[in-house]
Amino acid sequence: MTAQKNYKKTLTACYLGFVTQAISANFTPLLFLTFASTYGITLEKIAMIPMVFYLTQLLVDLAATKFADKIGYRACVVVSQVVSSVGLILMAFLPSLLPVPFMGILISVVLYAIGSGLIEVLLSPIVEACPFENKDGVMSTLHSFYCWGAMGVILGSTLFFTVFGVENWKILTVLWALIPLYNTFNFINCPIERLNGDGESMGIRNLLKTPIFWLMIILMICSGASEATMAQWASAFTESAIGVSKTIGDLAGPCLFAFFMGITRMMYGKFSEKLNLGKVMLICGIMAAGCYLLASLSTIPILGLAGCALCGLAVGIMWPGSISVSSKACPRGGTAMFAFLALAGDLGATVSPTMVGSLSEMAGGNLKAGLLAATVFPVILVICLIVLGRMKNHN
Repeated sequence: MTAQKNYKKTLTACYLGFVTQAISANFTPLLFLTFASTYGITLEKIAMIPMVFYLTQLLVDLAATKFADKIGYRACVVVSQVVSSVGLILMAFLPSLLPVPFMGILISVVLYAIGSGLIEVLLSPIVEACPFENKDGVMSTLHSFYCWGAMGVILGSTLFFTVFGVENWKILTVLWALIPLYNTFNFINCPIERLNGDGESMGIRNLLKTPIFWLMIILMICSGASEATMAQWASAFTESAIGVSKTIGDLAGPCLFAFFMGITRMMYGKFSEKLNLGKVMLICGIMAAGCYLLASLSTIPILGLAGCALCGLAVGIMWPGSISVSSKACPRGGTAMFAFLALAGDLGATVSPTMVGSLSEMAGGNLKAGLLAATVFPVILVICLIVLGRMKNHN
């Protein structure tokens, strides 16, 4: 019976799920200045949009530890695609319909952030529950589709705005919404298994009492921080360090970063059976620390850009790798463990970029000072991996 199920369809749906998350996270920031000019919204209010997005995602991660197993994977993941699509569609129309356009934007952001949070919590355990060989490689390849999605959104949107003009952004918003809408039907029809049977999961209380689980949480916080900090500041860093336009900055900064991050995940997915995940993550952690130091300390602009771009190569394996390590360390962790890991990753991805911005401002607008401070996250990740390796050897 199991052999007849087409789990490749499940994997394809999960691939498009991460593309949907990339659309949710990367498209709206391209419209910030458009919102300001079209609706007369201040930049101070616009700065609340990413905060609301990530805060909503954090709350969904936390709530999913309780309800995901009870409601079931299929129902939750179908909802993730529906609310992502509805949120994007409403973004095109709601601001013009409401007396306060900014409220229309925030309502739309909250909806697709709920979808993004559910995607983050559910897709890894859905794939983990499928009877694939080489789970480490499959997981790494899965997460690479967020990178390809991010590149596609940035390049596709830039091309659309160049050809049709940014004033037609509403049409593009609806076009991006078609991807999660289509993927809804994929998740309705594809085979989805449970990660653990009834009574097989550890439960939240026992999970929180497990020392190695907290080591995994620290790994995920540092993974999220190492990845998101450079990703969110890459454009600004490229513009300030090299003195290029925003369009070139977006293409040279975030796009190169996402490209190298995707390459790492795809390559590890292909060769993972021949590699030791722990050693690969340790090397990548050291490399990430070196990239942050190169970007923040180099006085030669092109070397700073190289540090920024190559950081994508270094951090690519951290998030999926931490999930794979956690699955092996706590095989009975269940959906709650994946939800807490997503929560930890999002926490790092929220706190660290904010910290870099604050420290840079305190240093008189010197972004390099903030990035130098963020080096602490890959360094802590390396320390955690060394401790984890010694714990395994001891056991």
